[in-house]
Amino acid sequence: MSYDSAVQQETLAYSYRPSLLGAPHEFRLTDHGLDWSVGRKSGRVAWRDVYRVRMSFRPASMQTHRFVTEIWAQGAPMLTVMSTSWKSMVQQERLDKPYAAFIAELHHRLAQTRVLFKEGTHPLRYWPGLIVFVGISLALAALIARELQAQAFSGALFVAGFLALFLWRGGDYFRRNRPRLYSVDTLPADLMPKA
Repeated sequence: MSYDSAVQQETLAYSYRPSLLGAPHEFRLTDHGLDWSVGRKSGRVAWRDVYRVRMSFRPASMQTHRFVTEIWAQGAPMLTVMSTSWKSMVQQERLDKPYAAFIAELHHRLAQTRVLFKEGTHPLRYWPGLIVFVGISLALAALIARELQAQAFSGALFVAGFLALFLWRGGDYFRRNRPRLYSVDTLPADLMPKA
């Protein structure tokens, strides 16, 4: 399979590189289950053994538009499918279309199983993170007010620009990653790339 990744119609395969030096993660959907390979490790997960799937939005430093699907199954390690792949030392490739097609077909294959479908981040990470996000936002707004009272307009403008960027990026992250359940036939639109 190509490291650059693609969904191939005849094999329903997908691969990506999670890091520049790491082994590629390769997956293939079959009638019997999900075949996976990570470096020297490989295996097959029968569809009946999958018990949980979690979809989330996880931007990274070099890729601000990255989606992740985690698959838990009996007798297998947690399998992670990402929507980006490393191409070179300074470049990551977005795999929006192949990722969306692969994840949609994965859900189609799991439609007749008893799987718990979750979206967003784990609640123990999400809610404390949201509290910190709101606290920092309020502190920055208070700092802007203080700068304006001191007539330090350039300082207030600088902090306002930072606050706007912080609200845009952080707000998008928390909006997409709210923990909840979803149905196998209704994939969360905020957690699928626009293919």
